[in-house]
Amino acid sequence: MDTFGTGGGPGAPATPPEVIFRASCPECRTSFELSADALRLAIGGSHRTTFYSFTCPDCGSSVRKPAGDRIVELLTDGGVRTMRLHIG
Repeated sequence: MDTFGTGGGPGAPATPPEVIFRASCPECRTSFELSADALRLAIGGSHRTTFYSFTCPDCGSSVRKPAGDRIVELLTDGGVRTMRLHIG
């Protein structure tokens, strides 16, 4: 997963630039770009229960991929909605 910002520059509004994430689908094997709104991050009690998910814009498959510490940091810094999983 890669990220990059868009917009900005001299004279640009003071709003933070939208972060775009690069992702790929394991089903149709296409690569594409997604906004933070298209991704969801779930943080569980372990690496096995921490993942991000999205729907492939090409084939419509629901995709779930593991998220290590660096991916969690990139996604949260980029404004992806986060859900904390609690086992009770």
